[in-house]
Amino acid sequence: MDILTAIKTRRSIRSYTDQSVDDETLDKILEAAMCAPSANNKRPWHFVVIRDREELVRISEVQRYHKPIGRAACCIVVCGDKSIQGVHDFLLNDCSAATENLLLAAHGSGLGAVWCGVNTGSDVSRYLKEKLPLPASVVPIALIALGYPAEERKAEDRFDASRIHYEKW
Repeated sequence: MDILTAIKTRRSIRSYTDQSVDDETLDKILEAAMCAPSANNKRPWHFVVIRDREELVRISEVQRYHKPIGRAACCIVVCGDKSIQGVHDFLLNDCSAATENLLLAAHGSGLGAVWCGVNTGSDVSRYLKEKLPLPASVVPIALIALGYPAEERKAEDRFDASRIHYEKW
C-alpha cells in the first residue's frame, strides 16, 4: 500500500478477531514507530507490548474510553523517557510522531488499531506506572489497541480547504 493511500484509508478500529499478532509483524510495526522524527533526534520513546489477556482486560477497565484494549490481540504502551527528552512538549510531540508511524504501519500490515490517549497524572497513567512497572523517568503517553480487524470502516474525504491559510490567517 502506498503511503498516501495508507494515510487516507487508516481508521480507528475498535473490534478485533481472536487472531494473534506474530512477533515479526510487531517488530516491523515497532521499527516503523522508531523511524519517526524527534526533537534533536533524541528518540525518547520506549514501547511496552502487552499480550496477556487478563492484563488487557484490566487496562481496558481503568478508563471507559479504553474498552477496545480488552478486545485486542495486544496493546502497545508508548512511553516517553524524560531523562532523554527533558522538554515535556517535545516529549509529547516525539512520542506522538512515533505513534502515528506505528498506526500507519499497522494499517499497511493489514492490522487494525486505535490510539487511546493517556493524560499525565490520570488513573490509567498511575496504573501503568505501577503495573508495568515503569522507571521514574518514563511516562506513558499513549495506548495502542492492536489486532486483526473484525470491522471495516470506510475512508472519508477529510480535506477542508477552509482550514488552510497562506502567509497569514
